[in-house]
Amino acid sequence: MLDRMRETLFNILQLEVAGQVFASLFSGTGAVGIEALSRGALQAYMVEANPQAVKVIEANLETLGATADAIVISSRVEAALPRIEADIWFLGPPYADHDAYHKTLHALAEKGVKLAIAQHDAKFELRENYEQLVRTRIVKAGSNALTFYRPVDA
Repeated sequence: MLDRMRETLFNILQLEVAGQVFASLFSGTGAVGIEALSRGALQAYMVEANPQAVKVIEANLETLGATADAIVISSRVEAALPRIEADIWFLGPPYADHDAYHKTLHALAEKGVKLAIAQHDAKFELRENYEQLVRTRIVKAGSNALTFYRPVDA
């Protein structure tokens, strides 16, 4: 995730992250989960299937002294979802993997999550809703976008 988009994300979430459990799916280097911890999240789950990326996440957490509050799951996202309970869900699959966005957002809707945020290519428009999760906001910066989903009754 670009630094600018990460800063935008956490500026939007500034009043919601503290004291919450954050889940970062398709974590890459772990930067988003680590940022959530630095902003007061109680705990951050970081799910990543690539073994080399998992090593990078673990090294980054170690360097920053943040291992106690992080749970790194080396797994495909769909296999890890049932094991995670979180307040805020962030997903950033590879931009070209449109199917991963749809499958993950459907799975999060089935879980009954309260907030899901997807980072994606600004030219790729996600659906307005995934079951009871409804798009509430889109923020674009250059070629990147963040789409926010909350339940209909929120």
